[in-house]
Amino acid sequence: MPDNSLNRKIIHIDMDAFYASVEQMDNPTLRGKPVAVGGSENRGVVAAASYEARKFGVRSAISGVMAKKNCPDLIFVTPRFDRYKEISSKIHKIFRDYTDLIEPLSLDEAYLDVTNNKKGNPSASLLAEEIRLRIFNEVGLTASAGISINKFVAKIASDYNKPNGQKTVNPDEVISFLEVLPIRKFYGVGKVTTEKMYQLGIFTGIDLKSKSIEFLEKHFGKSGRFYYHVVRGIHNSEVKSDRITKSVAAEHTFDVNLSSEIFMVEQLEKIASSLEKRLKKHVISGKTVTLKIKYSDFTQQTRSKTLPYFISDKGLILETVKELLYQERMKDSVRLLGISMSSLNTEVKKAVVVQLKFAF
Repeated sequence: MPDNSLNRKIIHIDMDAFYASVEQMDNPTLRGKPVAVGGSENRGVVAAASYEARKFGVRSAISGVMAKKNCPDLIFVTPRFDRYKEISSKIHKIFRDYTDLIEPLSLDEAYLDVTNNKKGNPSASLLAEEIRLRIFNEVGLTASAGISINKFVAKIASDYNKPNGQKTVNPDEVISFLEVLPIRKFYGVGKVTTEKMYQLGIFTGIDLKSKSIEFLEKHFGKSGRFYYHVVRGIHNSEVKSDRITKSVAAEHTFDVNLSSEIFMVEQLEKIASSLEKRLKKHVISGKTVTLKIKYSDFTQQTRSKTLPYFISDKGLILETVKELLYQERMKDSVRLLGISMSSLNTEVKKAVVVQLKFAF
C-alpha cells in the first residue's frame, strides 16, 4: 500500500433516509409511520423511503404500485427538492467549519478530507461524532459516518452502523476489514457483478484478493484492476471539492400516458424551459442533447445529438429534441420524458491537497 494513502483522514457523511426524514421532521403526523417520497399507489416511482417503510421492502426506484402492495399503510408524499436543497446547504455549512475539502455525491452525502482540518483535531473519529451531533442539534436530522484512510473504505463503513451511527476503520484494520466483507457490500459492485462474482467463487473480500489481476481483468475488463487494488486497501482518489458537473437534466412523469407526438412536444417545451433555467442559473451550456423516453411498459430509450456549438437556450434545445423525437416512431405510449445536456463547458480545476499524518 502506498505510504501516502496512510496519511489521509477521510470521513463519509451519509444522511439517514434524507428525503423521508425531512418530510417527517416538517410534518410531525408522519413521524413513526411508513413514508414514501415520490410515486403514488397508482403509478410513478419511489424516490426515497423512511426506515418504517423499508421494513416492508419499500425502497427507492421501485414502482409506487409495488410499494403500496408491500406496505398497504404506506403514505406517499410529493418531493420538495427546494426544501431538500435548503437543508443540504445548512449541513454543508457545518462541514465547512471543519474543512474546505468537501466532495458532495448528492444532496444527502459527501466526503470530507479532514487530514489537515480547521479544528486542529488529530482524531477524525471525534470530528465525525462532533459533525453528526451538530447536524442533529442544528438541523434536526440524524446522519451516519464512515471514517478511514480512503474514500472507498469510508463509503462502505458509513453504512455499517446505520442509522445514526458511525464506524472507523483504522489504517491497520483496513485489510482485515475488507477480507471478511461480503462482496455485495463492496462499493461499486452492483447486483449483476455480484452474481457474476458468485459464479466465479468470489463471495468475500478474501476470495477477491486471491484472484490475480489478469484473472480479474479477463472477467471484468477495466473494473478488474479497480477490484484488485481496492481489496488491498489501495484507492488514491482525492476528495475533490470542485467536482465537475457532467450533465444537467430535467424530466417529468405523466399522470396519464401520452400516445400523441403533439402532446409530447407540448410537454417537452415545458421540460426544455425548466432545463434552460437550471443551465442559466449555473452559467452552463452544452453540446450534447439527449432525449429520454420511458414507455408504459417501463422500458427506456435515449436518443442523442451532439452539436458543433454550445447551447443553453430553450428554443435551440427544443428544436434539437423535436428532431430526436421524430427520429423514429414510438413503440408504445409514453409515461416519462426527459431532456439532458452533456459535453458541458465547465472548466476543470484541480484542488491542492495537503496531507499530514495524524492518529485516528
